[in-house]
Amino acid sequence: MPPDHVPPSRIGPGGPGSSSVSPPIHRVSVPEAGDTPGLPDMPRLRQARLAKVRAELARRDLAGALLYDPVNIRYATGSRNMAVWTLHNAVRYCFIATEGPVVLFDFHGCGHLSAELETIDETRGGIGWYYFGAGPHMEARARKWAAEIADLVGLHGGGNRRLAVDKVDPAGLDALRGLNIEVMDGQGVCESVRLFKTPDEIAAMQQSIAVAEAGMYRMREALRPGVSEQEIWALLHETNIAKGGEWIETRLLTTGEKTNPWFQEAGTRLLRPGDLLSFDTDLIGPYGYCADISRTYHCGPGRPTDEQRKLYRMAWEQIQHNTALIRPGLGYREFAERAMVLPEDYMPQRYSVLAHGVGLCDEYPACVYLQDFDDAGYDGVFEAGQTMCVESYVGVVGGREGVKLEQQVLVTDTGVALLSTFPWEEDLLGREI
Repeated sequence: MPPDHVPPSRIGPGGPGSSSVSPPIHRVSVPEAGDTPGLPDMPRLRQARLAKVRAELARRDLAGALLYDPVNIRYATGSRNMAVWTLHNAVRYCFIATEGPVVLFDFHGCGHLSAELETIDETRGGIGWYYFGAGPHMEARARKWAAEIADLVGLHGGGNRRLAVDKVDPAGLDALRGLNIEVMDGQGVCESVRLFKTPDEIAAMQQSIAVAEAGMYRMREALRPGVSEQEIWALLHETNIAKGGEWIETRLLTTGEKTNPWFQEAGTRLLRPGDLLSFDTDLIGPYGYCADISRTYHCGPGRPTDEQRKLYRMAWEQIQHNTALIRPGLGYREFAERAMVLPEDYMPQRYSVLAHGVGLCDEYPACVYLQDFDDAGYDGVFEAGQTMCVESYVGVVGGREGVKLEQQVLVTDTGVALLSTFPWEEDLLGREI
């Protein structure tokens, strides 16, 4: 094996091709949910995730699953290949029999990438029937693709032709149905099994959080007038890649008046003395796990204004209050009912959720404000083993600035344990914590 080849089973910080210095590991003592110190056991992690997928397929009486979403493929098999590219080029997919083999259909010439993975029984070349790859032959190639999938269902489904599919375009859906395949929802299957994290998943997530927080420290150290938003944002990307991470899902870093309203993107604006800088990491780090943390900094010289401290304290208090509510047995509606209510002037620009699940990306559940529950919410119950991000955005309509904060936590048998440990800004809180 060439010395520069890194087998998929060793992807992550500290393996060949990465820095010899692993990022620090933020450990939490969570005996109730299970604690794995140090690096995750990757074969054990992969096998546990695949077993969870198959158990859910069996519970729903499905013959198997056909997965296109690279996040779902990564979860079920541990394999990755051009994840961002395959988000919009549907050439890579995976068939998982409930009782039978896992067959990965990969991009041309990429079969060697999964050769060492114990979760994959067979690798074949994928059929690219999307328009870029097939052009005017799309429907014909979709029929060829569907015939191969239907053959696998027939061989390994035991007469069951119910197939979970996470993403498929109309030509493929029609072709599968034409072969008497009953297409069922696959995304719900995957989100359901991704809800509860194994101890190895927590260890992997802690590695991503360590990388994100290392980048956040670099961003804070670079904070000075005259530096652009993009220059500071680039430090998080650089740290992530250097430490074995993968990508960042958004460009959510803004300064000064661009912090209000939220969801503007990092650009060429230069930091000015006295500005707030707010950001959301949305970082997919080592092992593919997400570190979703938000902080707001103050750019000196000088002290924050009373208004800046007011905004920050309100967001911080909302995070503290809502985090303290989360415990096993608490319903999502009850959580919304008991969550901190922002003053009326701030409600029009409230964040889209009070909290959401997190794993390989932002995941189920989405816990919305009580005011939004009837239109956008759904009920459920917090349980130990979930990982959640608690959110706050505080900014009045027409105000100069806003504050974005977010904390990542693990639900335990007795409440929550912090996963993100980056300190709050004492000058913005106006007191020592």
